[in-house]
Amino acid sequence: MILYSFRRCPWAMRARLALRYAGCEVEIREVAMKNKPAELLALSPKGTVPVLDTGAEVLEESLDIMHWALAQNDPQDWRLQADPAAAQQAETLIARNDSTFKAQVNLYKYAERYPEHTREHYRQHAEAWLAELEGLLAGRPYLLATHPSIADAALLPLMRQFAGVEPQWFAEAAYPRVRSWLEGWLASELFRSVMAK
Repeated sequence: MILYSFRRCPWAMRARLALRYAGCEVEIREVAMKNKPAELLALSPKGTVPVLDTGAEVLEESLDIMHWALAQNDPQDWRLQADPAAAQQAETLIARNDSTFKAQVNLYKYAERYPEHTREHYRQHAEAWLAELEGLLAGRPYLLATHPSIADAALLPLMRQFAGVEPQWFAEAAYPRVRSWLEGWLASELFRSVMAK
């Protein structure tokens, strides 16, 4: 089983998290995005990562790879099968993260490319999402349960990217629970293992 990945890509990051958590034996091939290997393009002509070749099928979307991995093994119930309402909420959160918040992070991170507004303006637009997550983390260490779920793992990489744009601002911002949640993930053995060079 082979995962075509790029270490810093948030989508590849979450695919690696789910595969490692589920204990899937997978060979990770780091892709140079400016020099994509022929075997990757043969499997997936769009040439983006992550791409998982399971031997039986090819999965080209990070969320599909996460769901596939969790279907193999899910010891902590990342799929939230014990709480169907939370499982549905997870899908909704991930969809918004991958559309609205992704667009906001791009504007914020690359503000010089979008001079219509300031970086601060783009950051403020994203803060409604941080405030919502801050509320979800009230009284528990993870977004939707007392244990990690697919929502945490799926949202983590983009939040890491957002926090890295202005680290000093993020360190002092009025979102202590989001900060603590992110720091906990970044310090975890699971995260460190999938980020090792």
